[in-house]
Amino acid sequence: MECPSCKTPAAAGAKFCAECGTALPRSCPGCGHAAPSGAKYCPECGASLATNISDKAAGPKRLADPPLISAPERRQLSVMFCDMVGSSVLSTRLDPEEQREVVSSFQSCCTAEIKRLDGMVAQYLGDGVLAYFGYPTAHEDDAERAVRAGPSWRRSAP
Repeated sequence: MECPSCKTPAAAGAKFCAECGTALPRSCPGCGHAAPSGAKYCPECGASLATNISDKAAGPKRLADPPLISAPERRQLSVMFCDMVGSSVLSTRLDPEEQREVVSSFQSCCTAEIKRLDGMVAQYLGDGVLAYFGYPTAHEDDAERAVRAGPSWRRSAP
């Protein structure tokens, strides 16, 4: 095939002339008739001139969207469980409301330290706290952060 404007030979399957940029006519895959460059259907037999499904879609072609989920990665996760020492004995000496206040205060103190060291409270379990270091945000020193959080709870406890 050659360009209708500049008569330069065009590569097979080319849509535009490499020399002058003119749109090249397409031939119908059904009957072989030359169709105007912007035609969606063959003027001879009515067959679709779209070469694939994306050509049938209205509007300009888009680049593929990036994947929403990135590839899985392995990373270290430090898990810490901190339990209030002596809470069972303490519960025999306190009213349930007072016990709840003490445990709640302990858990609040633990939560503050976990967040200060960029950890995440996963769950409150009875009088304890389950924490993750390295999730959702990873650091080079997550294990060290978890270890540093433990002694600070003891200092801060009422």
